[in-house]
Amino acid sequence: MKVTDAEFVKAFCKMCKNGNAFGWHERNGGNLSYRIREDEVEHIKAQLHESDVWKEIGVSVPRLAGEYFLVTGSGKFFANVSDNPEENAGIIKIDEKGEKYSVVWGFLNGARPTSELPTHLMNHEVKKIYTDGRYRVIYHAHPANLIALTFVLPLEDKVFTRELWETMTECPVIFPKGVGVVKWMVPGGREIALATVEKMKEYDVTVWAHHGLFAAGEDFDMTFGLMHTVEKASEVLVKIMSMTGKRRQSITSDDFKSLGDAFGVVIPEKFL
Repeated sequence: MKVTDAEFVKAFCKMCKNGNAFGWHERNGGNLSYRIREDEVEHIKAQLHESDVWKEIGVSVPRLAGEYFLVTGSGKFFANVSDNPEENAGIIKIDEKGEKYSVVWGFLNGARPTSELPTHLMNHEVKKIYTDGRYRVIYHAHPANLIALTFVLPLEDKVFTRELWETMTECPVIFPKGVGVVKWMVPGGREIALATVEKMKEYDVTVWAHHGLFAAGEDFDMTFGLMHTVEKASEVLVKIMSMTGKRRQSITSDDFKSLGDAFGVVIPEKFL
């Protein structure tokens, strides 16, 4: 099977196309990575080119040793991924220590994985551990309304979570664990990677102040849906604040408890 014919590659490209259509990926903004299942690797194994060239990841991710990842490229545009995935994305393999990677497909013409690869891999590792391997997608985008809120709301988990929950009934059902918030940091570095890992141990979505949103999920649809829900709630909140600056009525703590009971989700007490 050609790599580009694999269903996970098609789904990856579709997600890039949809994110770009929503306006979340200006120029080369954002990045996406997928931890490929063993059976998916077997289907494309003949098309992968094992290499002796290994590059330092910059962090250690031993629980990802030997794993394969499909990743968007550094400086590449999401708008171009579906038209030419082999040039704008690629597949890497992690070495046996979890300290280096090798390109086994794609990244043509000198391309390389996203500069935020260390952050992606560290969060893949923590999600693999905390979800017993269920989570496979890490997605970073720049949704405008969410970014706008980071300039006016306190950069606190509790505040962002409660403000977003109160805007749409679906929010506590779709992200019942809440939302983490990381203060502004230089992207692509170890500091922001470590800060995000700490948040992602508890949450599935983390706000990067004045920058964007970082989300994790089991598959492409669930992860994209999480990003979409947070951004739509942010848009509603921006409109509320623009109209009045203050809610006249809202969803109460007791309402959230009833919602959790009805949908079988646990609503953390600290947000009530």
